[in-house]
Amino acid sequence: MITVTNLTKKFGGFTAVDDVSFDVQKGEIFAFLGPNGAGKSTTIKMLTTLLHPTSGKIDINGFDPVIHTHEVRQSFGIVFQDPSLDDELTAYENMYFHAVLYKVGTDGLRERIRQLLEFVELWDKKDVLVKNFSGGMKRRLEIARSFLHHPKIIFLDEPTIGLDPQTRNHMWNYIKDLNREEETTVFFTTHYMEEAERVAGRIAVIDHGKIVARGTAAELKRQTGTANLEDAFLQLTGRTIREEEASGADRMRSFAQRRGIRR
Repeated sequence: MITVTNLTKKFGGFTAVDDVSFDVQKGEIFAFLGPNGAGKSTTIKMLTTLLHPTSGKIDINGFDPVIHTHEVRQSFGIVFQDPSLDDELTAYENMYFHAVLYKVGTDGLRERIRQLLEFVELWDKKDVLVKNFSGGMKRRLEIARSFLHHPKIIFLDEPTIGLDPQTRNHMWNYIKDLNREEETTVFFTTHYMEEAERVAGRIAVIDHGKIVARGTAAELKRQTGTANLEDAFLQLTGRTIREEEASGADRMRSFAQRRGIRR
């Protein structure tokens, strides 16, 4: 469902993603882990058409994101790290607006919205303005919305950040159930290692722009001689505190400023 071959992204003289290769199978739950600044966000932006690679190849559901941008965007749903709902709309209106943007047909649409909102236990809140929702309710709505157009792949960029353990546990139950019922491939990032260990079928660890390990949680623990995934992760990436990864736009601005280029 996802094939990445020798993927590289450079911003001026800085290489954010360096000759990365991996694949994700249909229906798999795949974790993409790394410290801050490791290249996770840049990779996801290339997978989701927001950045063009410097070199290498990406295949998403049989399409190249650079050439077949529309087809790739139709193939996936995404839950961003930062909230992306319209607070001035109700839960139902947010779902309906998403359907319009993705040109989801009206036949069966209301039933599809009802089904998904019931699945994440928000149907009784369908007419409530989102600005009155808790953080956990908003995340549940974003997950329901991302499945609305029957995507082949769901990208989840730290979907449970800032949520309490109870809500995080329920969130992953929803995602696993939707993955099973919809046969949707799930590609996610997280800094909660126990989530990746519990949920992911396979894991890739990226650091300094390179894949440093891949396999199941059990394989990574055996490889590093550690008892849990967090210790394996620290063994692979070190214990030094990292800075946040700069965005592609920030990299380009910095590159231009160093060369006195005005944009």
